[in-house]
Amino acid sequence: MLKDVTLGQYYQSDSIIHRLDPRVKIIGILAYMISLFLFNNFICYGIAAVFLIVTAALSRVPFKFMMRGMRSVLFLLLFTVFYNLFFGQGTEIVHFWIFTITYEGIINAFYMFIRLFMLIIGSSLLTLTTTPNSLTDGLESIFSPLKIFHMPVHEMAMMMSIALRFIPILMEETDKIMKAQIARGADLESRNIIKRVKGLIPILVPLFISAFRRAGDLALAMEARCYHGGVGRTRMKVMKIKGRDILAMIIGSGYLGAVITCGIIYSGFTELLAVWLKAGAEYLFMR
Repeated sequence: MLKDVTLGQYYQSDSIIHRLDPRVKIIGILAYMISLFLFNNFICYGIAAVFLIVTAALSRVPFKFMMRGMRSVLFLLLFTVFYNLFFGQGTEIVHFWIFTITYEGIINAFYMFIRLFMLIIGSSLLTLTTTPNSLTDGLESIFSPLKIFHMPVHEMAMMMSIALRFIPILMEETDKIMKAQIARGADLESRNIIKRVKGLIPILVPLFISAFRRAGDLALAMEARCYHGGVGRTRMKVMKIKGRDILAMIIGSGYLGAVITCGIIYSGFTELLAVWLKAGAEYLFMR
């Protein structure tokens, strides 16, 4: 289960998505997230799915590797689908006990599942194709205008980068501690909830100690290298917008425009269809 967490991991490859400027990828994934919440119809989600599939194929990241990250959030997906399916309001189809399945609930559950699925896969592509250092530089460059308001932009970006980098490290450390405790006779697979909670104590204590030790070692290493924040700091690799980045921004803008256009046309068509049906019904009843 712990090995299924892909958040914060970087997949080494030489694809065009890996070579894109991190600022373009960050802005692109934010625009993609926003596009998933603009409209609720099959056409827009179909365009978003095609765009995601093409981007994932260009990244050369194995599909199985990306799907591993879905296992860790499977409970969240199922809970969201369950809530929308059995507690929705609308035209009732089936009713039993306190649960009611409605036509609108089925549609909303399907939309929510597709939306969260593409949201997780799309966001994981950002960390899988961008190194933590590039991600830090990209975030700092994007939020650099906030320095006018004396915001510690560099420090905030550095903390986010370190947090992402520590996720796979702590997961690996947790896996080692669990195997060591099981070898000592700890019962971590008991069906009794109380026993399972008690079994977490010998895991959490050494994990916290290891995390604080790693944080202390990192702080000492940064001080030994005379790190003092972003003021006067230079970079070995300067970020520059290239032709492929401009092309990626044009394609992303075209995708966003296509989603908005299709959403507006679909909404207008459904409203017009509803008006026609209402007018036809009134005409029939008047006769």
